[in-house]
Amino acid sequence: MDDTICAIATASGASGIAVIRVSGPQAIAICNQIFVAKNNSKALTSLAGYSICYGDIVSRGERIDETLVSLFRSPHSYTGEDTIEISCHGSTYIQHKILELLIENGCRLATPGEFTMRAFFNGKMDLSQAEAVADLITSTSAGMHKLAMSQMRGDFSRELSYLREQLVEFNSLIELELDFGEEDVEFADRNQLLSLATQIAELIGRLAESFSIGNVVKNGLPVAIIGEVNVGKSTLLNGLVGDDRAIVSDIPGTTRDSVEDVVNLSGIIFRFIDTAGIRPTSDEIERMGISRTFKQLEQAHIVLWVIDLTSDSAVIDSAYKQISPYLKGKKTILVFNKVDLLPEADRELSRNIFADISSDYLHISAQNGEDIQKLKQLLVSVAALPNIHSEDVIVTNLRHYEALIHAHEAIIRVIEGLNEQLTGDYISLDLRECSYYLGEITGEITTDEVLGSIFSRFCIGK
Repeated sequence: MDDTICAIATASGASGIAVIRVSGPQAIAICNQIFVAKNNSKALTSLAGYSICYGDIVSRGERIDETLVSLFRSPHSYTGEDTIEISCHGSTYIQHKILELLIENGCRLATPGEFTMRAFFNGKMDLSQAEAVADLITSTSAGMHKLAMSQMRGDFSRELSYLREQLVEFNSLIELELDFGEEDVEFADRNQLLSLATQIAELIGRLAESFSIGNVVKNGLPVAIIGEVNVGKSTLLNGLVGDDRAIVSDIPGTTRDSVEDVVNLSGIIFRFIDTAGIRPTSDEIERMGISRTFKQLEQAHIVLWVIDLTSDSAVIDSAYKQISPYLKGKKTILVFNKVDLLPEADRELSRNIFADISSDYLHISAQNGEDIQKLKQLLVSVAALPNIHSEDVIVTNLRHYEALIHAHEAIIRVIEGLNEQLTGDYISLDLRECSYYLGEITGEITTDEVLGSIFSRFCIGK
């Protein structure tokens, strides 16, 4: 934290402009050594915070680039430290030359996420908000953006911090009772604590349950495309993503492994997974691919079961017996393919055998692209995700979810202990554990290992 760090904050490669960020106790002094303001303006060291200065980056009398320098003084900056942001032309040579000059004059190259880590250590944000920065950068849909913005504002953190404060206060009273154990005094109102613990259990449980939605919004809704060989699964995948993502061939068993791609439909990220065709086979590699098909099927939120309408009834019966047991409890859309090869009157006959599987079905021609748009609309309808608003508090982070589960288990033990009239030392242990896990989410309680894991996933410059 005593070092002054620097890094390119914009995307790598040549661009119209680039931004180089410098933060630390010597940020302004170091940048002042390589920057000459135009029109005899003041030195950077004499400027107030929130100033922008136009001038040149120079090296041993040679002008490197014309730049704009933005100056932020501690604590009013992203990191809470003195910070300089140099906006230069986006030549990779210019970017790296400026970095070299900064390092020569006393800077150190920042590690991944170090600027945000310093913001956390300097109290500019808590750990949950810091993680939301990474989510905001990688957001690819309106839902992801809204959830990241909500978490960055601290809505989630404030709710947890308030709960934790109340738990800590009650726990301090219970532990005070332990100091007067022989006098049989009671400082903490057990009925009030039971009411609070019940409210906290309900809230934590609701937050933990929201992870099922938050995880889908953040990582995409997994959709497995399954069926027998040569029914048109790969052609359907290509039609859905609008690209030749999977190899299409008349040779049975072409798809040996799962092929994935993502599509944004009405603000929802769908992660389509084309799987190996299901059939009896002696080919060891193909059998491994089919085994993976069933694993993908278990993890999928929605299943697109592709059925070849031109197959004879025996083949369709076999497919039904082999696949239908794996679809219990799954949101399934029956996709009757190759409709262009059948007369209009024969199209609905094939639906009867699958009536117990799903009421959601569509007749398409993957080859001709017929009704692919209708299938996309049906997918959005079947996904049935709620409308997400910027003020919603929804858990999207696996680390937060696991901590909430542990906190919920601990607060349930508190409720059980109060109902069973256990002594304060037992109740205190569970209150402490619940408080610990809530504090772990916001960073009030943390370890170097957790911090290293979180910030190592950030890009350098953020």
